[in-house]
Amino acid sequence: MIRFECDYAEGAHERVLRMMIETNMEQTVGYGKDPYCEKARELVKKLCKVDSADVHFLVGGTQANKTIIASILRPYQGALCASTGHINAHETGAIEATGHKVLALESTDGKITAKQIQDAYDEHWNDGSHEHTVQPGLVYISNPTENGTLYTKQELTEISEVCHKCNLPLFLDGARLGYGIMAKGNDLTVADIARLCDVFYIGGTKVGALFGEAVVITNESLKKDFRYFIKQNGGMLAKGRLLGIQFIALLQDNLYFQISEWANIMAYRIKDALQKKGIRFLYDSMTNQQFPIFEDCQLEKLSQTYSFNFWTKVDATHSAVRICTSWATKEEDVEQLIRDIDRL
Repeated sequence: MIRFECDYAEGAHERVLRMMIETNMEQTVGYGKDPYCEKARELVKKLCKVDSADVHFLVGGTQANKTIIASILRPYQGALCASTGHINAHETGAIEATGHKVLALESTDGKITAKQIQDAYDEHWNDGSHEHTVQPGLVYISNPTENGTLYTKQELTEISEVCHKCNLPLFLDGARLGYGIMAKGNDLTVADIARLCDVFYIGGTKVGALFGEAVVITNESLKKDFRYFIKQNGGMLAKGRLLGIQFIALLQDNLYFQISEWANIMAYRIKDALQKKGIRFLYDSMTNQQFPIFEDCQLEKLSQTYSFNFWTKVDATHSAVRICTSWATKEEDVEQLIRDIDRL
């Protein structure tokens, strides 16, 4: 079975493994206080062009989302996000388990707009009995979104302006950040994201690391006691240097972005083959996630050799799936899939 259902099916890039092996028998202090984490923090700050940023390494995306949101919200507040957002659709109520409601905004492409945020804020505060309802306390977005779509610099700027106007911290989930930054048509840089968001993270789990996310906090008011929240929410690794080592390997020599671009290139080849075959798409994605709509008989035939992630039933005879490439996708596997698409 050739797997295209996710971008974390493989282990880690060989440079990550090599550096972990080379440092394996060293002794360091734990919990991210070691020299490797310090070096990784400096690399992240340089990438973000924010020397004053706080950088923390957490073990995974759900832990990062849960910890960040729990650290920001008061007990009576909730998180505004797209109805398709990861925290609303794919985290088993992790946010609600902290006592905070996810306030979902309708979305068809995975994105939300500055106007939606403003309207949700106004709707709450214009309600005469607003203290009886959950107060919007922050805005959560992801880039790329759950549907592979991207925010433009203009869109993110408008969202940032509304968030600051309404005093709503803006949190960007960057689990697939590398794939978004290297996508065709993207006009955002990591420095732009650091400037426009109060907190975000650079995903490692899905982009070449064994595990780990680099959380970047630029808003001074959100920095205090964040490590307490990391520990309480199960995101602090005792052998913390393993996280720092991985991000050093990924961020040196531009490796993180090179392997992200490779995944996108492989996805574009598959997308071109699907388009030539006349197959429609659920979303227009320029990232490593593609969402073709197959006839069920076509999908049944392909599923004998390939594993995709079922997304949604479109009608009685068609289904949408996610085809996801990764930093480690083999070119020969892509070429084989393209040949089989041509034979449909």
